[in-house]
This record gives sequence, C-alpha cells and structure tokens, in this order.
Amino acid sequence: MKEELNFFEAVSQRRSVRVFDQMGTFDGGIVQKCLEAAILSPNSSNLQLYQFVRVPEYSTLKDRLAQLCMGQKAATTARELVVVLTRRDRWKAHAKANFEFISGSASGEGDKKVKLALRYYGKLVPMLYRKFPGWTMMKELIALAVGLRKLMVWEVSETAVRISVHKSASLASMTFMLAMKASGYDTCPMEGFDSKRVKKLLKLPVGSEIAMIIACGKGLPEGIYGERFRVPTSELIVVK
Repeated sequence: MKEELNFFEAVSQRRSVRVFDQMGTFDGGIVQKCLEAAILSPNSSNLQLYQFVRVPEYSTLKDRLAQLCMGQKAATTARELVVVLTRRDRWKAHAKANFEFISGSASGEGDKKVKLALRYYGKLVPMLYRKFPGWTMMKELIALAVGLRKLMVWEVSETAVRISVHKSASLASMTFMLAMKASGYDTCPMEGFDSKRVKKLLKLPVGSEIAMIIACGKGLPEGIYGERFRVPTSELIVVK
C-alpha cells in the first residue's frame, strides 16, 4: 500500500477509475475505515438519512450485482461494491435519537439553545418529513404565509425533501471516495444500474432509494479514460 496522501493530493489525484487490478491484495478493512470517516460528513439536520451497503469480493452477490450495473467494467473488475442508499424512511428514529441525545447531554447551561434544539427535532423536523395526502400542499402554503412576513426556507415540498436527503448521501459518498484515494485505493461512482433489480437482489428496504453504487479497488492505468477535463474556472467560481 502506498503512503497516504494529504487532502489536496487526494483531491488532485482522484479519478473515476473504470478498470481495477484483479491480482494485487485488497484490504477490506480500509473500506470500513473510510466508510466510518464518511459518516462524519455534514448532513441535513444531523439526521444521517443514508446507509452504505458493502458487497465485498467474496460475497456471492457481488458478480450478480456487477451485472446489474449494466455489466460496466468498473463494476465487474471492482474488488468491492458499495451501494449508497438514502433512508428517508428512518427520519422518525433518527430525529428521536437526536432529541434524546440533546436531552441527555443538557447541562443546564444555555437552556435557550437546548429548548430550541428540542423544538426543532420534536416539532419542525416532523412537520418537514412526515408524509400524508395533501401535506405537501399544506407545507407550501405555510411557507408562503410565513415567507411573506419574514425569512423562510421555501424548499419544503416532497421533491425538495428528497433532494435534501440525496445531498446528504452524496456528501458522505464524496468523503468516502476521497478517503479511499488518500489511503491508496481508487473508486468509481456509478449511476448506470437497474435500481429495481438491485433492490430485489440485495433485499433492500422498500422505503430506500439508491443514490449511487461505488466501485472500489486499485485502479489500473487503462482504467482512466483520457486526460481530465474541466470547463474554465471562471465559469464555475463567481465572485459578487
């Protein structure tokens, strides 16, 4: 294993690698370590509504899963596949866990902040994440009424909540991929897969969605398809 890279080296050298070495050693413990680092990533309301499902090379499901990734080389040559799920369906349990953590760690100091935090997890989070017929329209009407008088977060629809959950999963996924690169391994995030058949194969929860599947391994030179291209920085970074 090569020496670990620093942050900017990892960012600069990370590429989406599509062919992985089949002969060298592969340390699954590094994958676990990098995933544990990934869960420290920022996420919306600290709800952590995502889940990583590891499918290591010794799993009987690995080859079948690779074929469901449209048989692309990044999947078939990967030493491990990590399925990144969004778990919006776990919002109640995670909101409760945050509520109980704050309640149990309150020291009596900063009571106002504690009360605000408890109100957030006890009332506001349920208002945003609960689902029943007509509630999306009600949330949007409430946002409109409040927003006419003061500052308001307008993104309260079901689509907006779904996007928010996928954002959190993506932030954690990026941390994982950079950690893998810093540890001497390569990755390739894939969106090309049959989501319905993957869910059936892995027996994934009905309420989950697959954000991406990440192929992991030691990349081979032929796995990098051409030079890196990015549009000019001036188009992507704007100063007002």
